[in-house]
Amino acid sequence: MLFHRSEADHDPPPRQLPADVRGFVNRVEELLALDRLTGHDGRQGDGGRVTLSVISGTAGVGKTSLALRWAHRIRHRFPEGQLYANLRGYDPGEPTRPEVVLDRFLRALGVPPASIPADFEDREALYRSRLAERQVLLVLDNAATARQVRPLLPGTDTCLTIVTSRSMLSGLVTRDGGRRLTVPMLTEDDAVALLRNVTTDYRRDDDPAELVELAGLCARLPLALRIAAERAASRPFMPLGELIRDLRDESALWDALTAEEDEESDAVRTVFAWSYRGLGATEARLFRLLGLHPGPDISAQAAAALAGAPAARVRQPLDALVTAHLVEQHAPGRYHLHDLLRAYAIDQARQFEDEQERRDALRRVLDWYLHTADAALARTLPFNRTVPLDPPTDVTPLTFVGSTDADAWFDGERENLIAVTQAAAGIEADAPRTAWQLATILRSVFMHRNAFDGWFTTARVGLAAARTLGDRRGEAEALESLGKAHFQARQLDEAVRYHRAALAIRQSIGDEHGTAVSVNALGLLGLRHRRLTDALTHFTDSLTRFERIGNQRWQALLLSNLAETRYELGELALAAALLDRALTVQRKIDDRGQEGNSLFFLSMTLRELGRIDEAADAIERAVTVAEDAGSPVWLAHWLVEYARVLRARGRPAEALEAVHRAATIQRRLGDRSREAMALDGAGEAYRELGQPDEAVAFHLRAAAAHRQLGDAWQLAVALDHLAAALVDADRAEEADVPRREALALLATFDDARAAALRDRLEAAGRD
Repeated sequence: MLFHRSEADHDPPPRQLPADVRGFVNRVEELLALDRLTGHDGRQGDGGRVTLSVISGTAGVGKTSLALRWAHRIRHRFPEGQLYANLRGYDPGEPTRPEVVLDRFLRALGVPPASIPADFEDREALYRSRLAERQVLLVLDNAATARQVRPLLPGTDTCLTIVTSRSMLSGLVTRDGGRRLTVPMLTEDDAVALLRNVTTDYRRDDDPAELVELAGLCARLPLALRIAAERAASRPFMPLGELIRDLRDESALWDALTAEEDEESDAVRTVFAWSYRGLGATEARLFRLLGLHPGPDISAQAAAALAGAPAARVRQPLDALVTAHLVEQHAPGRYHLHDLLRAYAIDQARQFEDEQERRDALRRVLDWYLHTADAALARTLPFNRTVPLDPPTDVTPLTFVGSTDADAWFDGERENLIAVTQAAAGIEADAPRTAWQLATILRSVFMHRNAFDGWFTTARVGLAAARTLGDRRGEAEALESLGKAHFQARQLDEAVRYHRAALAIRQSIGDEHGTAVSVNALGLLGLRHRRLTDALTHFTDSLTRFERIGNQRWQALLLSNLAETRYELGELALAAALLDRALTVQRKIDDRGQEGNSLFFLSMTLRELGRIDEAADAIERAVTVAEDAGSPVWLAHWLVEYARVLRARGRPAEALEAVHRAATIQRRLGDRSREAMALDGAGEAYRELGQPDEAVAFHLRAAAAHRQLGDAWQLAVALDHLAAALVDADRAEEADVPRREALALLATFDDARAAALRDRLEAAGRD
């Protein structure tokens, strides 16, 4: 049946290769050599192919262009996708960590975010499992070391990995079986051809000898050649000889200023300097400042903040830099610098911008990210804004029409936001307050995306930054963030530790609101552990505090949490009364998400009270809230209760459709616990449809997931259902095993619902 198929089966193959290089010149021999080295020349069977190709060569020689041209030529041999990562091994900042790349690749391969292990070795193992027997092409660009690459290598001979690096990466050849191709400088003819390719529409009568001389001054390196050619094309009436004299003069000046012995590096930097000095003052300053941006790429609006200018005034300078090949536009409105050009821009910024000017520019862009992130959060999760910010002074943050635009901005800026948070805490910016505030804003974003790498990274940066300032409120916010991250990652012991630390600080500084939030978090931990008396105590305490403060939204949320606890305790009438109170407030303040959650719990309560029609009305309204909000998280969770109500109405076929939809969404979201609940609901629906063998299969899957997650209560529930399905399938003798396991698990719980389940299991065992 369709229900049995993994959601991953429906994911389209990743297609991550950047666009093929325009104006690519020759390199025929190198392309043929790569075909021969890896067995893609058609002369050998698949058994003769190698699975790792290392393309090495000096900076600016065109390794990435060659790799991408070859990857596009052979990608048809890899129908199950192409993965690409820039490892940034030679950027002025930190190289990309392999665990971060693994996270990206696993997501691209259809692994839900919450299913990506936090442990590095587990993540590596899952990655190789995903690639096993698949035909996937990987391009790992700009690697610094073999150690950075090795965790990203597939463990199968059906994949091909292309690595580019300035280093020889000998370890990948000797230890990992790679084949190396060292890319030489272009031949003189190819270098001249590249120059002509760029300039031919603008300059038709250049002396071939002068083109040869210009190619030599560029050391026949494609990066330098493209910049030089573009400058020549932009000055069609200036004799080429005059441009060459300028470049020769620049070369002599560079030789006088540097002790570099690397001829190629000198040539590249000379061309950079020559092109840079041809810029107008506005373009030159913007180029310098772009080097200060901490993230991997930059939007036009962020560039405007960096420059301290309106966005409309940086678009023309950005276009000029793109035209000069000093900046690359890789997507509409988004730009990045080659690592050599970024290093050169930083050098120029340090020469021509004093320390205060550099710091002011960096702080402007950090402030822009902070306030834009806050504006986006106001659209996506308005009740999660907990950090009051001072108004922006020198920047104009983005505004968002709705949550869709805001979510898209967060997705597009994810890596930049992490880098910006780290930069804010660094020496250059010296903005620790911005660091912890931004980390606190990002808490809500990462929480709703299960983006644990970025979440843990920024929370820890925020914690260190707040402690540097001695800002106890900021420290508590960061501790709360770490507590929530560990809670969501099901690392409950660590979650308790961080939430208790946050609570201690908030109590010591008299932060009543924060104290109430931390007490609620401890209540949620009690609920997760099914320590219901503890949960009740914490929720009651938190509610009392919020009543004293007068915060209606939190009062309603606590009423709902208390109602869930009362429901689990079997106190259904009290739970219903609490939910009625919560819903009154949530509708008043238009807190749609929490209203939907309260309706979900109300449906559960009313259904168990036998008030099925009222339960149906409640859950249908909850599902409408989820659909109107476009929230798959809410929808998938609440559909399981919708299915229970349908079963209570005698409509198991429709219930099966609902849990199928829920399980499919949960699989995509990566919430294994809730997916298992949906699978268990499918088993119940199949039982009522008179298909007990199907029911057994689904209860077994649900039980296996809960067992692996260590969720004793949900496992006991699934085992109870499994035992009943086995009896229906005329396999009563097998039912005793899950019953005994369930009874052993239930011995640790002392609430009325657990006692009732124990009684039912014991009675079934005696029959």
